[in-house]
Amino acid sequence: MKPKYYDPIAAALKEDIGEGDVTTDFFVPVTLRVTGRIVARENAVVAGTGAAAEVFRQVDPSTDTQIICHDGDNIAAGDVIVEVRGLARSILKAERVALNFLQRLCGIATLTRQFVEAVGNHSTKILDTRKTTPGLRALEKAAVVAGGGANHRFGLYDMVLIKDNHLAALGELSTFADRIRRLRQERPNIRIEVEADDLEQVRAFVAVNGIDVILLDNMTPAQIREALALRRNNTKFEASGGITLKNVKRVAATGVDYISIGALTNAAHAIDIALEMTHVPG
Repeated sequence: MKPKYYDPIAAALKEDIGEGDVTTDFFVPVTLRVTGRIVARENAVVAGTGAAAEVFRQVDPSTDTQIICHDGDNIAAGDVIVEVRGLARSILKAERVALNFLQRLCGIATLTRQFVEAVGNHSTKILDTRKTTPGLRALEKAAVVAGGGANHRFGLYDMVLIKDNHLAALGELSTFADRIRRLRQERPNIRIEVEADDLEQVRAFVAVNGIDVILLDNMTPAQIREALALRRNNTKFEASGGITLKNVKRVAATGVDYISIGALTNAAHAIDIALEMTHVPG
């Protein structure tokens, strides 16, 4: 769902290679062919293999890229994720950009998997947010899915999320219910979510027809339980704010439908991954 006019891989390659790889072009023979193995140096969940393969393709379409471990796979230190065969110059020029994508995306998938597993047997879904690296949202959200999470909205265009600043800008809250009604008439299929900062707001929002999800912002597990007791019809509840691996299970135990976590994409640890290269005989 990223804009069709933007290619983050081409942009990354242009940023890195610029007018040419001075070191490689001077020191590496033109016809030398090698095998390269992209290897994990720590346990992780795989994501971004398609992006890595596309990096090698864009640098040199003749490079043979084989994905050994697929997105969503659990891997251990020493596992080979991707193997490439081709001209040494091409592989060296693609190496850093391919690794950057893999390290970043595997990190997101790994952190997401940790949150999903921390929830345990509870049915709560782990969601991402829009706190993504500019230009990399589609790739990072795909990494969340690889880790077992689910995607929240992709952008401002595919879902309504009314937050505190929107309500402040609206000013007169007496028209809020009418605006929701008119929005539902004009956009019957769009998902509508509204953020509640306290239980008083929750009580007001559950009385408004047309709201699909109520976001409980920075509420304690006790407050979340009180909010869920106010549920009407099929309204869903999402918890967000201050969620960590230490407390996510307690939040999920409230019975909340969703937990959204910005840290999945803006605070994930980059996985240690390297490319090891050897000569190909002949």
